[in-house]
Amino acid sequence: MQKIMLSGKIHNARLTACMLDYEGSLEIDPELLAEAGILPYEKILVVNRNNGKRLETYAIPGEPGSKVFCLNGPAAHCGSVGDVVTIMAFSVCSETEASVISPTVIVLDEKNEIIMRKGRARH
Repeated sequence: MQKIMLSGKIHNARLTACMLDYEGSLEIDPELLAEAGILPYEKILVVNRNNGKRLETYAIPGEPGSKVFCLNGPAAHCGSVGDVVTIMAFSVCSETEASVISPTVIVLDEKNEIIMRKGRARH
């Protein structure tokens, strides 16, 4: 049996932009992606704390060091600049792997700076 388990998470990210005229996805600072163990173009679930919306999309790398979190394309309707979102990536695991998985989690402050790391770093 296979299990779908949380493998990487960015908690309390602040949206820095929302651009409707783009092909889609969530642009994220690649340094923060790496810290959370999320790969560029990996499927992600985005949960908006301000409006309760949930969105499945993929992570695209932005400018390194920019702290950017930009909803693009139709996803731009799911948030506003300043909204707080949680970004989660999941991996398919065997039951044995699932029983010992320790997802990599980073928690951000209001400037999208890392204030806490949890779990197993994968970089």
